[in-house]
Amino acid sequence: MPVQEQIEEYIAGQPEPKRDDMRALHRVILKAMPRCRLWFLDGKDDSGKTVSNPNIGYGLHEMKYANGKTREFYQIGMSANTSGISVYVMGIEDKKYLAQAYGKKLGKASVTGYCIKFKALKDIDIDTLVAAIRYGVEATSG
Repeated sequence: MPVQEQIEEYIAGQPEPKRDDMRALHRVILKAMPRCRLWFLDGKDDSGKTVSNPNIGYGLHEMKYANGKTREFYQIGMSANTSGISVYVMGIEDKKYLAQAYGKKLGKASVTGYCIKFKALKDIDIDTLVAAIRYGVEATSG
């Protein structure tokens, strides 16, 4: 199944109002990253065991591991969680930067080293979220 269809199926399977929020956020991210590569990770490992929530990914960067190996991965991710939505800003070196730069301006969101978690889009400032996304894309674009 093409990635676009997997993404649509995943979003369509979410309960309301999360479904509408995820659709709107998907459009916002695509507007901020118009020609990005799309990803869909179903959350299962090679043996079929569920190891994470499914994720929609946007963009492309090369992740480097401590052992020197690299792999392609997305720059920005979005996932439904039990209480709302998570946005992942991947590849940022300074794990305190997101919270310091955007945390207070985001609204009702918790911000960790690379994850911005919120209950509903109405609870956050979209422009601030887009600024954090753009920062992440610039930081991981080589």
